[in-house]
Amino acid sequence: MTENAYHFPGTVYFDMQPAAGGEPYRIFLFTPKGEPPAEGWPLLVTTDGNATFPFAVASLATQAPYPTGTNVEWGVVAAIGYPGDEPYDALRRAWDLGPPPIKTYPPYFEGGPPVRIGGTGELLDFIERQLLPHLDGIVKIDAGRRSLFGHSFGGLFTLYALFDRPGLFSNWIAASPTIYWEGSEILNNEARRADMKGRRIFLHLSAGVHEGDALAPFQSRNPDAGTRLEKKKVERTVALAQEMAERLSRRRDGIRTAFEIFPGQTHMSVLGPAVNRAVSIAFEVVGRDA
Repeated sequence: MTENAYHFPGTVYFDMQPAAGGEPYRIFLFTPKGEPPAEGWPLLVTTDGNATFPFAVASLATQAPYPTGTNVEWGVVAAIGYPGDEPYDALRRAWDLGPPPIKTYPPYFEGGPPVRIGGTGELLDFIERQLLPHLDGIVKIDAGRRSLFGHSFGGLFTLYALFDRPGLFSNWIAASPTIYWEGSEILNNEARRADMKGRRIFLHLSAGVHEGDALAPFQSRNPDAGTRLEKKKVERTVALAQEMAERLSRRRDGIRTAFEIFPGQTHMSVLGPAVNRAVSIAFEVVGRDA
């Protein structure tokens, strides 16, 4: 019996060097077969690409062939990750996805490098000035149907990007966003957000039910149950996301919002359902018969 490496049809990856310097990003790309619609393919961009890309492509590939049953049609997935085989690059994602102010934290492990946050503007520049134009040169994209997804720190980045450059995407999907981070500094970004009137913007916020006030049943049996419960009281992931969705919906300045709780999910297990929801939002059948 011969073992062979598995390759998901329609997928490639390539590395892109940021114009501002620094280490390259690894871009994972899925493009559908056939000719794009006249206006171009819808696009879903995800952060933490090494982890999120497999979920997104599998979700799209199993639903898009059956649009009348799923309300999902084909589109392009571009996931921003890092060279390497690990699902997460903890140091680089801290810098890329953690909004200003620029700060340095102690190493994740003894003897390791310090952890820096505050580089979200650089990643946003890369997306706007390099990634999106590069994708447009590869495949025809519908500029009116671009979506951004992020989870955890990626969800925080999604909110930062929305408040800073709302014209980049029409759908913004923030799963389990770390709104509490740095004393909920992101709320200041929300308060001084860019003008969104006249834009077609949809913000979907979500969290797993076990990111609320109570531990998951299996977590309560673990030795770190007490510490984990105290951490939940600080993070308030469910409450802060729901409050933001409700607050923005009342302000009527161009943002439609939705908030969703995923049953049975913790902060990490929610990634699969959240990416699946991002696929259903980004590639919803719109404007023509399925």
